[in-house]
Amino acid sequence: MQNMSLTNISWGIIGCGDVTEVKSGPAFNKVPNSRLYAVMRRDGEKAKDYARRHGVPVWYDDAEALINDPLVNAIYIATPPLQHEEYTLKALKAGKPVYVEKPMTLDAASAQRMENAAVLSGGKLCVAHYRRQQPMFLKVKELLDNKRIGDIRFVQLEMFQPNNSDIIASSEEYWRLDPKISGGGLFHDLAPHQLDLMIYFFGAPVQAAGISLNQARLYPADDLVSGQILFKDNVLFSGTWCFTVSPQSQSDSCEIIGSRGSIRFPIFGQNIHVTIDGHTETIVFDPLAHVQQPMIEKVVDFFLNRGENPCSGNDAILSMKLLDRFTSARLKNR
Repeated sequence: MQNMSLTNISWGIIGCGDVTEVKSGPAFNKVPNSRLYAVMRRDGEKAKDYARRHGVPVWYDDAEALINDPLVNAIYIATPPLQHEEYTLKALKAGKPVYVEKPMTLDAASAQRMENAAVLSGGKLCVAHYRRQQPMFLKVKELLDNKRIGDIRFVQLEMFQPNNSDIIASSEEYWRLDPKISGGGLFHDLAPHQLDLMIYFFGAPVQAAGISLNQARLYPADDLVSGQILFKDNVLFSGTWCFTVSPQSQSDSCEIIGSRGSIRFPIFGQNIHVTIDGHTETIVFDPLAHVQQPMIEKVVDFFLNRGENPCSGNDAILSMKLLDRFTSARLKNR
């Protein structure tokens, strides 16, 4: 059973790679009642360098040593998905709450084991679907909840990127293209953001189906995925992801169509276009210095028993099931 009397969160990061440099790492020291105390990488020199540059007191080259550090009372897991389950189970066993990167893990079965471990241990588990707390997507949810565009009819999403797109997070080893490490390919890296937002907006899926292909065969993972989801109230979602288009065909677009109008926005952008009865308004949002900071604030509140879980294991399992469902037919179509 985890310590329920925490007054401050002292974080340890497992996997202080590129994603933690700006998106998340500095935010742990900017949130009230939170500090980044320790970091870990298998390459000790890189862990030491990260700690020096970010003013982190302690560094490790061994994950278990960080987990068992008595001054670390919460764990952020930012490794590739292959290690998410292993480190989550070890942290929960040590009695420490966990904030784990998206995708939650390799597949829905692994995600369910992680959630089961949290329940059995009485521990706390949050998943880093951080767009749920960003002002832009909170605004979209507000517009939907207030029925500004009427009753929702359908959603059309496009994510078209050329090979070597700059929208993909950089890494020294391109593990995102190895399904054994990432769970899939760039679809598994980017689509969790999009699918989780749909779940956040519309609730649990009622039905889902999809197909995936490796068309260009540039790497082992599929590069084209198409999927459909039926949500409650007969809201139909249709999405297409392709990662081998020309630069001229690049697209990042989600359009929600209602009975009175539409809301159109990019998932990796800063503006919303709201069209109601033929009139369009554009709402522009300032870029966030650290995109995960609003989410980390909510996670800290949850770990300190001051708020609800901003994205539970069960929430994330829903998007993991969609990833599995959309790609389950890939072997049949090769």
